[in-house]
Amino acid sequence: MAEQASWYVVHTYSGYENKVAQDLMTMVENRRIQDLICDVKVPTETVLEEVLDKRGNKTGEKEVQRKLYPGYVFVKMVMNDNTWYIVRNTRGCTGFVGPESKPEPLTEAEVAKMGVETTAELTVDYKVGDTVEITAGPMEGSVGTVEEIDIPARKVRVKITMFGRELPAELELHQVKLF
Repeated sequence: MAEQASWYVVHTYSGYENKVAQDLMTMVENRRIQDLICDVKVPTETVLEEVLDKRGNKTGEKEVQRKLYPGYVFVKMVMNDNTWYIVRNTRGCTGFVGPESKPEPLTEAEVAKMGVETTAELTVDYKVGDTVEITAGPMEGSVGTVEEIDIPARKVRVKITMFGRELPAELELHQVKLF
């Protein structure tokens, strides 16, 4: 009887997320338990960061990877005493997230919302050139025109007219609906 693997959240020392993930995957390979601990992720996002010279003047921008959840690693695993022990005793790991440190698996909704795993292909009911309404965020209620849709990044770029000027806004796909 094969059990279903679920996503669990593991708390780590800050700054040790990648090391914990790497050590866990190494242990999984060495012990050949890929069927019990299926995946280990540290969700990140790409952001533009300003580059400053010695005087503090902006000289440009560069792309950097920023952790979405600092201090946490996501592990897809079948929970049993052996896998719990392996994860819990990984150097840098302080424990599982859950009530009284009892591991609590993430629900499918939480996994989808946190962007840990993309389970289904996204579809949107609007296309480039369509008029859309912004449904969330600081621009909520504004109407604009879709300029670009980036489904893998889950982003949409909308041009909004505000105070007589056209302003670009980059939003998440779920923050926009067809007007």
